[in-house]
Amino acid sequence: MISPLDLLTSDVLRYPLIIAVLIGLTAPVVGTFLVQKKLSLLGDGLGHVALTGVAVGWLVGAWLAASPADLLAIPGALVASMIGAIAIEYVREIGHTSRDVALAILFYGGIAGGVVIIKLAGGTSQSLMGYLFGSLSTVTGPDVVIAVVLAVVVLGIGLGLNGLLAAVTSDEEFARASGLPVRAVNVLIAMMAALTVTLSMRIVGALMVSALMIVPVAAAQTLVVGFARTMRTAMVIAVVCAVAGLVITASVDLPPGGVIVLLTIGVYVLGLVVKAVLPTPSRRTAVETPQARA
Repeated sequence: MISPLDLLTSDVLRYPLIIAVLIGLTAPVVGTFLVQKKLSLLGDGLGHVALTGVAVGWLVGAWLAASPADLLAIPGALVASMIGAIAIEYVREIGHTSRDVALAILFYGGIAGGVVIIKLAGGTSQSLMGYLFGSLSTVTGPDVVIAVVLAVVVLGIGLGLNGLLAAVTSDEEFARASGLPVRAVNVLIAMMAALTVTLSMRIVGALMVSALMIVPVAAAQTLVVGFARTMRTAMVIAVVCAVAGLVITASVDLPPGGVIVLLTIGVYVLGLVVKAVLPTPSRRTAVETPQARA
């Protein structure tokens, strides 16, 4: 059985613990804006694109005879997801039909490109499993450094510019009429999602990270009302579930991403039960306009 002391003294567990806490803090911040914009699947798309970046980083590492072979995987994922974020925001403005088709091509092209390029790098599709579903054993010191830097950037933007981001995501047309930089803000939010995907890949996995952005926010909406309260509650839920999932998977051989996401879904279901048993009169959507923030 894993003890709290083990989490703090063992590098194998301490590094994932640090990243798990960072994920829990950052993912709901981005997810709150994505839910408000009705872009819940953006993180999922960026996760697919990031896999191509992982494979490209692996390929470059193979050419440079880097050790370990995936030394450049995370930087590759960061570059690819940032490019994907800009591309996704661009195709959103083309039109509904074109957007759907373009996003589908981008999503599935990302994972297909990852599988093909990783083969060119001398690996196999199995080499991507840790990035798809998360793995504790692959987390290294440099991964933690990258995660800390990305988390500071995401939290700095998400909390520091909270008012501007919330104003644009709550009503784009009004924000545009008010002279706010709507396009720049939309790109900024997409970039934050890309950074969060890269931050989360090692622990949660590319296929699960979108859930950690969205589900804690949905769970928080069942418990509280108000934009700021929703964000804060979602952060607490995500941190608790991420750490609890880490402890469980350190004790039992299970994919950490899957366990963490199932825990957040469990909190969401519990919130629905509480909401049904103790209904609040005139309950409104938890993510409201900036004027309704508490």
